Amino acid sequence: MAWLAARSFSARAAYFGALRTQAPLASVAGSNLMHSSPNHSRPPPPHNNGPSPRPIKEAVATPKAPPALGPYNQAIKANNFLFVSGCSGRVAETGEFIGPGIEEQTGQVLKNMGEILKAGGVSFASVVKTTVMLADLKDFKKVNEIYGKHFPAPYPARATIQVAALPVGAKIEIDCIAALPHGHGH
Repeated sequence: MAWLAARSFSARAAYFGALRTQAPLASVAGSNLMHSSPNHSRPPPPHNNGPSPRPIKEAVATPKAPPALGPYNQAIKANNFLFVSGCSGRVAETGEFIGPGIEEQTGQVLKNMGEILKAGGVSFASVVKTTVMLADLKDFKKVNEIYGKHFPAPYPARATIQVAALPVGAKIEIDCIAALPHGHGH
């Protein structure tokens, strides 16, 4: 029964279990565990296959879009995707909203998103998914008209929701996920 449980562990875990119980080493889950002595006191050294692997994720930032308002990044590259945080209608240089209207804020949101996408090495054509958050769903038609001018066909998948409130009184926030060109993701 102990060997049956060991099948769910790695070969190294089974090796250490065999040392602890002084049981003979055998084939576990397709791994041949053969060593010169069952009483071998040290595990084999880890393999050094060259330099350390690349980081799992990489931050993307540009001064051409407003900085994050908290402990997050404008975007993250990971697994061949660029994950862009929610963009608001604030102007990069001032940190203030471009104006009070939904049309103005939507245009600025998409301008900011475009700058972040560019900093990440992609464009609106690479976007595969967006989430549009509106303070008032009655603005949907106005937003849709402006949104449609920025994304080429085939359009990304999208969710649009009304939220109770957005940070710093924004009327709209949009985040997105873009596919990176082959070999540019982490």
